[in-house]
Amino acid sequence: MTTMRSLVAETMGEPSEVLRLRARPIPVPGPGEVRIRVTAAPVHASDLHTIRGRYGFTPEFPTVPGIESVGVIDELGSGTVSLSVGQRVVTIGVAGTWQDCVVAAAERVLPVPAGMSDSTAAQIMANPLTAVILTGAELDVRPGEWLLQTAAGSTVGRSVIQLGTHLGFETLNVVRRRSAVDEIRALGGTAVICTEDEDLRARVARIAGPDGVSKAIDCVGGQVGADVSRALAPHGELVVFGALSTHRQTDPGALTIPIFARSLIYETKTVRGFWLFRWLTETPRDRMAAAIDRTLRLVDSGVLRVPEGRPIPLERFGEAVDSAEAPEHGGKPLLMFDR
Repeated sequence: MTTMRSLVAETMGEPSEVLRLRARPIPVPGPGEVRIRVTAAPVHASDLHTIRGRYGFTPEFPTVPGIESVGVIDELGSGTVSLSVGQRVVTIGVAGTWQDCVVAAAERVLPVPAGMSDSTAAQIMANPLTAVILTGAELDVRPGEWLLQTAAGSTVGRSVIQLGTHLGFETLNVVRRRSAVDEIRALGGTAVICTEDEDLRARVARIAGPDGVSKAIDCVGGQVGADVSRALAPHGELVVFGALSTHRQTDPGALTIPIFARSLIYETKTVRGFWLFRWLTETPRDRMAAAIDRTLRLVDSGVLRVPEGRPIPLERFGEAVDSAEAPEHGGKPLLMFDR
């Protein structure tokens, strides 16, 4: 067999309109590289926004999307000694995973623990890793401290709650639907704020005290992000890592957080961004390896529980794309490559 199946975005545009299944040559690994026969690759909202041209980078089209995968090494490039044919591995920051085979540098590949499912392994290097970095290296949340987070029901949000239970910090969890409150409490969230019928800042003051909280993370943006920034205590820190409130927005000028300047200046607060893609390309290798290894161990030990994905055969990619952004879609869609 000399060709493989690749899911290709022919041009920038709406994924349902520009994605096509194509036959492409099977790549050959070069020195220090491995070739991986992909088993499963998740479909993230960020993948779809990349195709739309609304993400932090715009690839050259046509392009193969995908930023995570699990698979089995089937060929080694010359000089590759740390890995072996037949090993089950995940890719780290490797783009173009929506195809039968991926070539990656050996240092961008990590063996998977024997008992870990493909569904779990395929999802570790985006959301659980983000939660570990945000609560650790970015904000250093200590036992007994409050961490305020938006979109608490998201995969990152759930991981943060589990980390809080494990490490002993308190989570103040913002959700937008009253129906989600009991579920967040059952997961171990210390307190829940529902923006459907509650004032975020008033509830933060009532729960954590009139000064607010010193540490917060936000992936919603817009007015919710602004409310979180105003709920910070003096010298407080907010890390923004997403903008869910504007995901359907096509005007780049509307991707805003209306920060209240008086609160920011006179209470000397810090608002900064975090983007996992940049972290993966700029972080020193030893620090990156430590964070990734810690995430893998937390998942393997059961401290971080990754929700089971929804397997969808590659040929039904349209279903996976629709499911990725459907409310209550019931599990991350996973493109499955087994023939």
